[in-house]
Amino acid sequence: MSDRPAIRRGDRLPGDVGRSMVSEVRRAVLADQLPLTGARLAAAVQSTGKLLGSAGTLRTVDRVQAELQGLGPLQHLLADPMVTDILVNGPDEVWVDGADGLRRAAVSFDADAEVRSLAVRLISAGGRRLDDGNPCADVRFRTFRVHAVLTPVSNRGTLLSIRIQRPREFTLGELTRSGTLETEMSEVLRAVVEQRLNFLISGATGTGKTTLLSTLLALSAPTERLITVEDSAELTPRHPHTVPLQCRHGNVEGAGTVDLAELVRQALRMRPDRLIVGECRGAEVRELLAAMNTGHSGAGGTIHSNSAETVPGRLTALGSLAGLSREAVTLQAASALDVVVHLVRTISGRRVAAIGLVELDEASHLVVRPALLRSAGGCDRAPGWPRLENLLGHGPSR
Repeated sequence: MSDRPAIRRGDRLPGDVGRSMVSEVRRAVLADQLPLTGARLAAAVQSTGKLLGSAGTLRTVDRVQAELQGLGPLQHLLADPMVTDILVNGPDEVWVDGADGLRRAAVSFDADAEVRSLAVRLISAGGRRLDDGNPCADVRFRTFRVHAVLTPVSNRGTLLSIRIQRPREFTLGELTRSGTLETEMSEVLRAVVEQRLNFLISGATGTGKTTLLSTLLALSAPTERLITVEDSAELTPRHPHTVPLQCRHGNVEGAGTVDLAELVRQALRMRPDRLIVGECRGAEVRELLAAMNTGHSGAGGTIHSNSAETVPGRLTALGSLAGLSREAVTLQAASALDVVVHLVRTISGRRVAAIGLVELDEASHLVVRPALLRSAGGCDRAPGWPRLENLLGHGPSR
């Protein structure tokens, strides 16, 4: 990103008339159909005859470039390192999410047509279509992911949800010091990776599942080959041998789709030491459980769930999408999975609330038995602790 001061909606540029100046430069740049470069933008600004000075020229260039290639009036939010999500609920309602939680941003658009124009441009730049015939779409860029919804699916105008990928990854020590993990939980998770137990990280949206997964993957031995499979590439573990695979959406005609289930099958042919599914959300759970049951230990992934105890129900629901019966999911998951790590988001931040074991109860139902639970005084050992301690001391038992 540029080190120059970011321009915010409503800022007046030195010596000009604000947005009308930006519109004039924008029209000049689009009219000559030359490649869009910084030098070309600067020349277009100077051609207006406005005496802006060097600082005003640079800020105008930044503003026009954001309008044509970036996020428009949202561009300065992308530059804020504390922002993880930008949420547009209409032209006059923009929210951001981050370490401090959701808050209203002092940004607005002139009209819904401007929001829609930005959404269509972003989706088109990602190779997909957004129009009345296809009113919902999402695309992935290098540093952020965009999801857009048009009317009439949305009755509040064009909706934009932008998830920003921050390049920084956290170590286990940093997560412990920040309060995400209790010390004992940190030691347990390190041992889970070292002993090559198969695990799932569960939690609601925005609880930090991907962040924790990246941190744990970085603990893998440097001699191991990690293959990650994701719908949108977000995992960036600090590991010397990580091979990322990402889904491919269909083109305008709907052809060329490569989904998660297919990627898992392809990954198994690529000699993985650890197979990681960024988020189990559909039929790919069948391939992942099958892989774990055929000698691919140390595998992991994330799953949406309200609690560790509801993970079995979520697995059953996903398995049904792949044509698996409840009994088949129960048998495969019980023999394939070892540990579930559950994350929650509180007013104090993201926290690991529980670590549990996947097993069968007396009625042969799949359950997650708590082993460590977060408490006011740190963490408490629960009924599943003796078995977890045994797994951590002697390696996974199937």
